[in-house]
Amino acid sequence: MAEIGKPRGTRDFTPAEMRQRRTVEAAMRGVFKRYGYGEIATPAIEHMELFTMKSGEAVIEETYEFHDKSGRHLALRPELTAPAMRFYVEQLQMEPKPLKLYYYGPCYRYDRPQAGRYREFWQMGCELIGTDTPEGIAELVSLAYQAVRAAGLRDVELRLGDLSLLGFLLDDLGVQQQSQVMRLIDKRDDEGLEAMLDQQQSDTLRSFLACRDLADVASMVGEEQTGRLREMLDWLDVFDVPVTLDTSIARGLDYYTGIVFEIDAPALGAEKQICGGGEYRLVPLLGGQPVATAGFALGFDRILLALEEAGKDIEAERCMIYVAPVSDAMRRPAARVATQLRNDGRQVELDLKRRSMGKSLQHADRRGATRVVIVGDDEWERGAVMVKDMESGEQREVAVDKLPGAI
Repeated sequence: MAEIGKPRGTRDFTPAEMRQRRTVEAAMRGVFKRYGYGEIATPAIEHMELFTMKSGEAVIEETYEFHDKSGRHLALRPELTAPAMRFYVEQLQMEPKPLKLYYYGPCYRYDRPQAGRYREFWQMGCELIGTDTPEGIAELVSLAYQAVRAAGLRDVELRLGDLSLLGFLLDDLGVQQQSQVMRLIDKRDDEGLEAMLDQQQSDTLRSFLACRDLADVASMVGEEQTGRLREMLDWLDVFDVPVTLDTSIARGLDYYTGIVFEIDAPALGAEKQICGGGEYRLVPLLGGQPVATAGFALGFDRILLALEEAGKDIEAERCMIYVAPVSDAMRRPAARVATQLRNDGRQVELDLKRRSMGKSLQHADRRGATRVVIVGDDEWERGAVMVKDMESGEQREVAVDKLPGAI
């Protein structure tokens, strides 16, 4: 029989890898919770129309899509923003505002696999619904930055722009087909821009996209136009978030409206973006009442890759306690000790291979145990066990009824 391997573009994760992934996940979830965000979950399968309404028909080419036995056109979700907004429109519109939501889960895209890009990948994200105050959007940006920091990344760059200013400039220049121009800017397609714009438009736009100082932006679009962006930068200072102004950030989709931001991890090289977000108006497109919305998506796999490239060790939770009986007669007492410690909330591994004591200690060391509880005949008769510290090598006798508190 032929060996069956995993599908192309997918991965298997070892227990050690999963411990690391869960450690990073827990650190980021902790930040979301501290900012008052509540977790939601949506189906892995959605109607294909949800994603074509959001991103256009072109998204079909890179989506796992199919018709079910009843003829419904469905898709494995390629991202999580559209499902979150669909969920909001269906069930959450009457919830008190602002509504703060976060999510985490696998997504799927039918694309050519390459380094750091897989057909099955994990995405984290947050959505802020019901407020567009500068402090509200700044807090959202701060949340994204602090989540990345909590994951263990320190060398990151947060860049922030304002699509409304870019739109104002294009209006002032009399540029037609602004959506197409935005898409070309988003793709960094300089040749395409040159083909669409006349020389004056091109030169002015190029100067604007190179602005990295608010005074330079104000000189091009007017001081009064930059008021909200100035407030955003002031609020980010209040939230103690370092930020770089970047007027070249654009979005190729029409529903993005105002503040946009990205976070880069230079350790990843050219493909360094690990987070993207901003303000958008997607709810009316899905049949809901107009409401201010903003959010961001984090590439969880790319964050882990950035940690690896930066040489960061992920301090994953280890098997803390290993219980080893010294003889066959002590196997049941050892199981009782393991049960006692597990009932106390400890992570415990019990010898199940009937190893010798020497091999049990070797296995406990390989498993990363910090303590080994040795259940011996003589000690058990005294109502005690031996506890070995695997780091120092020291051993001490501990009464069984005092064991949880002694470790």
